[in-house]
Amino acid sequence: MRANATTREPELQSFWRQEKVYERLNDKNTGEPFVLHDGPPYANGDLHMGHVLNKVLKDIINKYHLLKGHKVHFIPGWDCHGLPIELKVLQSLTNEERKTLTPMSLRTKAKAYAETQIDIQKAGFMRWGIWGEWDKPYLTFEKDYESSQINVFGKMVLAGHIYRGLKPVHWSPSSLTALAEAELEYPDGHTSPSIYVSFNVTSLPTSLKENLLRQGITFNKGLPKPHHKLSLAIWTTTPWTLLSNLAISVNPGLSYSVVRNKQGNYMIVASNLIDELSQILDLSLTIHCQVPGSELEGLNYSHPLVDRISTVVLGGDYITTDSGTGLVHTAPGHGLDDFNTGNKYNLPVFCPVDESGTLSTATGPFSGLNVLTDANNNIIESLENAGVLLKKKNYVHRYPYDWRTKKPTIFRATEQWFASIDGFREAALSAINAVQWIPESGRNRIEAMVRERGDWCISRQRTWGVPIPVFYDYTTSEILLNEITLNHIKELIEKHGSDIWWTLDEVDLLPPCYSKEADRWKKGSDTMDVWFDSGSSWAAVLSKRSGLTFPADLYLEGSDQHRGWFQSSLLTSTAVNGCAPYKRVITHGFVLDEKGRKMSKSLGNIIDPAIILKGGKNHKDQPPYGADILRLWVSSVDYSGDVSIGSSALKQLSEVYRKVRNTARYLLGNLHDFEPKIDAISIEELPILDKWMLHRTTEIVDEITIAFEKFEFFRFFQTLQNFCVVDLSNFYLDIAKDRLYVSAPNDARRRSCQTVLTLVLERLASLIAPVLCHMAEDIWQNLPYSVPEKSIFNCTWSAAPQSWRHENLKLPVSVLRDLRGTVNRQLEVTRNTGIIKASLEAKVILETKDKSIVSAMEMLERDGNREVDILRDWLLVSQLQLGGKTFPGSINTTKPKNEIDNVTIHITKADGQKCERCWHYEEEVGKNQESSSLCYRCIEVLKRC
Repeated sequence: MRANATTREPELQSFWRQEKVYERLNDKNTGEPFVLHDGPPYANGDLHMGHVLNKVLKDIINKYHLLKGHKVHFIPGWDCHGLPIELKVLQSLTNEERKTLTPMSLRTKAKAYAETQIDIQKAGFMRWGIWGEWDKPYLTFEKDYESSQINVFGKMVLAGHIYRGLKPVHWSPSSLTALAEAELEYPDGHTSPSIYVSFNVTSLPTSLKENLLRQGITFNKGLPKPHHKLSLAIWTTTPWTLLSNLAISVNPGLSYSVVRNKQGNYMIVASNLIDELSQILDLSLTIHCQVPGSELEGLNYSHPLVDRISTVVLGGDYITTDSGTGLVHTAPGHGLDDFNTGNKYNLPVFCPVDESGTLSTATGPFSGLNVLTDANNNIIESLENAGVLLKKKNYVHRYPYDWRTKKPTIFRATEQWFASIDGFREAALSAINAVQWIPESGRNRIEAMVRERGDWCISRQRTWGVPIPVFYDYTTSEILLNEITLNHIKELIEKHGSDIWWTLDEVDLLPPCYSKEADRWKKGSDTMDVWFDSGSSWAAVLSKRSGLTFPADLYLEGSDQHRGWFQSSLLTSTAVNGCAPYKRVITHGFVLDEKGRKMSKSLGNIIDPAIILKGGKNHKDQPPYGADILRLWVSSVDYSGDVSIGSSALKQLSEVYRKVRNTARYLLGNLHDFEPKIDAISIEELPILDKWMLHRTTEIVDEITIAFEKFEFFRFFQTLQNFCVVDLSNFYLDIAKDRLYVSAPNDARRRSCQTVLTLVLERLASLIAPVLCHMAEDIWQNLPYSVPEKSIFNCTWSAAPQSWRHENLKLPVSVLRDLRGTVNRQLEVTRNTGIIKASLEAKVILETKDKSIVSAMEMLERDGNREVDILRDWLLVSQLQLGGKTFPGSINTTKPKNEIDNVTIHITKADGQKCERCWHYEEEVGKNQESSSLCYRCIEVLKRC
């Protein structure tokens, strides 16, 4: 019942490899190619349930399309560059080894580590029954891939989309590199020391002074009388950036108020925030007058910690009254909005923080402090001593962390390479609308991200990656990057791989026309963002590999890839091709535990797919479920949102799995003496129940086909479960037992049933093959009769034959099934009273004038048998009487309207004795001289055996 999966599944996988089933299908199939482009998992770390969900979904889709006759060349891929692998290598070395480590030796070790991880992950994917071209995956460190990536970069350069500039970027002090938005995560619970600070005003612009005079404020030496302070109140959650403050920004469209406290000091804040600030600052603030934000432009103030006079400037819509004071502390070197505002006013990009997050000597007494550890406390203390700290309070909010090191990042202005999104933003937005997004909400999500995102920082300060192929003038820092140099480097990498950037000197890297002045140029040390690596896969794989097409029919990844691979692929493709690299995108959610929690080592709730496969001591001595249980789980969940898994879910899935498997075993077990070519009964000659069973199978085929076409695999799961349990086990097979076990081997009633079992079994194997691929193949390999196809996957997926369809049987059979259910419930009542112990001990008298029931029974009569005999078999009782007298001790029940109207059911013990062979009660048992314990039917059957 459990399939001995740990042994049997590898045997079946070995059979597929030996027979080259996947390869031969692609040779045989004549349909159009179906291209599902694999998003590359990172070549590091153990496989987890998220991998299961992703890879099995892809495999279900691919196997379905193979059965539909398409050519499906699935090229698995791995993302191989980047910081995590580099860190793994560094962590494996001693301090002495690190001192002698060269860039090339690091790259060599990183590649070897990635290759080891790829082999481990590949074995895991294959053990799950995933089909693909495993002997030739795409790897982002391969020279063909890297040269294609350089070609994409070059085309974007020549189109004017790439530039180098000094801008604030997300910087990871723990990784010592710039990061893209897709490399960030925002864990819950980050707490920052938020502070409210006052900056003393030193002078007012003339227009503002005149406005204040009109509202009753007089001045002495440019400031309000008497000699009380006038200050600007700001709020920040990064106190360390105050050292880089060069302006305070206001929103020209907001109203600001000059408020006065009990000490007579004046302060400017947004009018809408006065009540809130009074509570937060514990000050009684009285509105003295109001001015529009536009009139604050040009107001000068002094920095409380630095000898610096700065000015109020006009910012944009990012200045709101949702929080803070309505005045925004502006440091162009530490924020994108600040940077853009600073550009309008020609403010310098001041960034006195090094790559490790340490303040430079430009910060005076704060030099040497780290901005993520001790700088904030020192600065807050200094502000308090200067008398300008209005309030300090902890603030819990979303804050960006490096998703690899799990440590906070900072905004830091550095010279980086960027892709200018504005150059192709509209093309990307147009491409998004041309793509089918499943679920549809994915369209809105990625559209908002692309519409709102800033320029893409594509450079990283690491060694393990694809180089940005640029040269700098030693003296002037002039950049050498043009079509000639790009093509030359691309050809070198295509031939030798990207290692040549580190192994060759400038004289050998430069094209011949520049090599004579090689002493002038220095090669760059930046590598490309790994998202640019993977985002170029459409060029390296789809546009180059045989059997693939561009754009791909489908990309399928987790919902986090809207900001990751989906987006980087979209941006590079639209920048170069003007279109998306995919026609359709499917996203799935994350895998959670049964309590809806994220899986983590600290919670101890990680579900290891390897343990599910082979069993183990974890999770209460979990039994070995096998790969098909994993695959069944994937088909059972609505992957469009987050999904859960745990021990109870696995137990429930194993029960469903065993029900399907046991149904198949029952069908196989009753075909041991059946040879379809010899014994099958023609469809036209089948009795009504058999015809209905084939018709029901056509409905199942239609429903499951639609489910696969719409990628709604949970509907497959529900339909399959219902088919095996309700239609087959509880109805058709329950009735068929008498025909299969009691009839003579060659009786038509038995052969007709076996004919149906054969057709249903073969169709069942085909229907489950994309999901339960091992069970489907196991069924096929255990067919007791010969078939031309060696594998179930050599059978095409096709609609059920038209000859199986009998729409006219749906209603009458449905009526009779309802009647059967009603009778069964009354038989249960009778068993509970002790009148009978089993249904075959019963005699049932039905009285009805219900036209639908009468019509259904008349249909059975037209089938060539007395309806009493046939309906008796459907009801699994020994005797059935329509109308007539009742008997003492019988149960008389008229059914309520919500079940069946106008039906009276009388149940009593059957007449006669029990036949020891068929267990039916018959009056002739014991009266026949040939056998005292058999009924006439069994005696005649035995004569023919």
